[in-house]
Amino acid sequence: MTEHKISEGVVPGFWDIATSKRVVTRAARVAILVGIALAIINHGDRLLQGDIDTTAALKILLTFCVPYSVSTYSSVLATREYAAMQKPT
Repeated sequence: MTEHKISEGVVPGFWDIATSKRVVTRAARVAILVGIALAIINHGDRLLQGDIDTTAALKILLTFCVPYSVSTYSSVLATREYAAMQKPT
């Protein structure tokens, strides 16, 4: 993972920001919290019944990808917007 520099007046690239330690850590935290809530909402009955097959397990794992992706995308857009505002004119 990399750290992006905003103070240099250069707008970092999407992947530079998306793979930075701060963004990855923040997105992982969001994915865990929101992913658990979504998994319980969407699959709670099957979890309680112990009726989890491979397909259901895959769907539950994919449930965590949605908040991770949304958090990462939002962080990248906010960081790039902030960096663009810091550019000297």
